[in-house]
Order: sequence, then C-alpha cells, then structure tokens
Amino acid sequence: LQLQASGGGLVQPGGSLRLSCAASGLISDAYAMGWFRQRPGKEREGVACISRDGDTTFYKDSVKGRFTISRDNDRDTVYLQMNFLKPQDTAVYYCAADSSTQALRVGVQEGQILNYDYWGQGTQVTVSS
Repeated sequence: LQLQASGGGLVQPGGSLRLSCAASGLISDAYAMGWFRQRPGKEREGVACISRDGDTTFYKDSVKGRFTISRDNDRDTVYLQMNFLKPQDTAVYYCAADSSTQALRVGVQEGQILNYDYWGQGTQVTVSS
C-alpha cells in the first residue's frame, strides 16, 4: 500500500506546478486524500484535502485561490495544481490518505496533523528566481 508523489521541481515566483500522488494497492475511493508540506526549518503543515468522492475540498488559508486539489479515482491519483507560486511555498510536499475527511481537514485548517492511515514520500518544490 503505497502513495507515490511526483511533479515537484524548481519554478520561478508566479509560476505553476502540478503535483500528482498515485495510490497503488489501495481502493482509492475508500480514502480521503490530503497534501501536506514541510518548509525549511518549519513543522509539517496541511495544505489541502479532498473527500472520497471529490465533492468536498478544504484549503489552508494561505493557498486559497492559488492551489486546487482534485482527484481521479479511475486512475487512483490525486493532484495539487499550484498557481501563482511564491518563495514561501518552497517545501517538501507529501500526500496522505485517511478514512476520515474530517481528520484531514483538522490537519489542513486547524494545524493538528493526526496519525493518518498512509503517507507518501515527499516531492521537493522550490520557488526561486
């Protein structure tokens, strides 16, 4: 049961990236999915999460209007489209899966990262000119 994150890289401020998280060995629509990040010298924080059916999303305030989380259950993949990137978005980004959308929302919007069912390895995003 693995989550594989990809799509990170170096981008200039104002640019865009799309991260992907592919789930292998999971029945992906049984899990809510989330994106988290760890900025240099900072604690891990939630960025966005999406319900099992994709109908409900939650975002960290600082990324609202710039980031969009989506999922394709046929492909067992969740995406994070990141636009208007800022240097402070530089971080290692991780995806996570949990049976509870609410649990992920708490991590994203209240800063309480819980013991989620699965974590993927990180992908580095660097925003710099």
